[in-house]
Amino acid sequence: MSLQQIEAVIFDMDGVLIDTEPAWQQAEVDLLPEYGIPITYEDTFKTTGLRIDQVIDYWYQRYPWPDYDNAEVSRTLVQAVIAFIHRDGKPMTGVTGALEYCQQQGYSIGLATSSPMKLVDAVLDRLNIRHYFQAIASAKNLQYGKPHPEVYLNCAKSLNIHPVKCLAIEDSFNGVIAARAANMQTVVIPPPEQQQQARWVVAHYQLADLSMLANMFTG
Repeated sequence: MSLQQIEAVIFDMDGVLIDTEPAWQQAEVDLLPEYGIPITYEDTFKTTGLRIDQVIDYWYQRYPWPDYDNAEVSRTLVQAVIAFIHRDGKPMTGVTGALEYCQQQGYSIGLATSSPMKLVDAVLDRLNIRHYFQAIASAKNLQYGKPHPEVYLNCAKSLNIHPVKCLAIEDSFNGVIAARAANMQTVVIPPPEQQQQARWVVAHYQLADLSMLANMFTG
């Protein structure tokens, strides 16, 4: 499958459309030690791209604490990130240009995220980009989140485009695995400090930021 056969572009949200990954990381570093988890900033990279309940469960399995309430801890983290979005949320480099390009080229545009819809709504409203998307899929209430492909398959189905004709844009290893498992073409845009890592070879393409997307199609 070549880029010339792509009919839809599906974006991840956190770390692709908006720079919320630092907010997630800070919320985890601030909150999780209260439950006895000796988490560092570097530790947060281990769960990037996972659904928030999966993040909490990941740490509980390693450092179990009494009165475990995944939903309560998840809500606290989500609220912290939503507050950040309302206060300081900014688009990643090239977001509007990439969405405009996809729209002008006639690609269907979707969003496939691990985040809950209330966080999705906060991002789309903050960045004023909701009108670009024909389909929005959240893994929040699915049986499995990323790296399982279900959220990508659901988004492709909502767009009425076969997954093999979709291009997924991700920033995390778990997200790329999910999109590849859905038989999609994949672009990864890792955080700057991770861009030299060998593991990104798993993606079909790697870009520094979304401003390079149009050149990838035309180059």
